Amino acid sequence: MVLRKVLAMSVAIKQNPQNDRHYTYADYLTWDDDIRYEIIDGVPYAMAGANLAHQVISGELYSQLHGFLNGKPCMVLAAPFDVRLNAESHDDIVVQPDLLVVCNKFKLDDKSYKGAPDMVVEILSPSTAGRDKLVKFNKYLKAGVKEYWIVDPERKIVEVYVLRGTSYIASVYSENDVATVNVLKGCQIDLKDVFGGLST
Repeated sequence: MVLRKVLAMSVAIKQNPQNDRHYTYADYLTWDDDIRYEIIDGVPYAMAGANLAHQVISGELYSQLHGFLNGKPCMVLAAPFDVRLNAESHDDIVVQPDLLVVCNKFKLDDKSYKGAPDMVVEILSPSTAGRDKLVKFNKYLKAGVKEYWIVDPERKIVEVYVLRGTSYIASVYSENDVATVNVLKGCQIDLKDVFGGLST
C-alpha cells in the first residue's frame, strides 16, 4: 500500500528538461514550476534570480511605462510572462523579457503572448548578458520586435534598437538622459529616475 502511494506521487512530479533533445512550448508547460526556463531553438536555459539593481531598474521602468499607458490601448507586462516568438510555426522559442509592451491584445492568453511584442526590455546581468546582446537580439530582430531596449546596470546606459526594415537602428542613452520610446508616441523615460535608486 505504501509503495503504491510513492509511485502515484512520483508520476505527479513535473520533470526538468535535459540538454540532449529539442523542446517546444508544449514540453515547457510540463516542467517544474519552481525553476524558470527559456527555450531558444528548442534548447532550454535555466534563468538566474534577479538581484537588487535589476529589481530597482525593472520597477522604475515599469512604473513609468505603466503611468504613460494608463487609459491607452497598449499595456506593459513584467516578467515572468512567456513570449512565444514563433508560436505559429515551431513554437520552440519561449522567452521571458524583463518587460514587454504589447498593443495587439488578441495575441495574449492567460499564460503567454504569441508573436513579437511591440517593445521588449532586457536588463543585463553577468549570467545573461551574452544571450541578451547576441542570441536574443537576433531572435527579436527576426521575429519583428519593433523596439528592443538593453539596459546595462553596471555602465548605467540604455541601448535602444528600433526596427527599420530588416535591421535595427541603434541609439545609446546615459543615466542623465531622457530616452524616447519610439513605438509609443509621446512617451519618454527619465533615466535619472531609472538609475537613481542604484548605489554609486
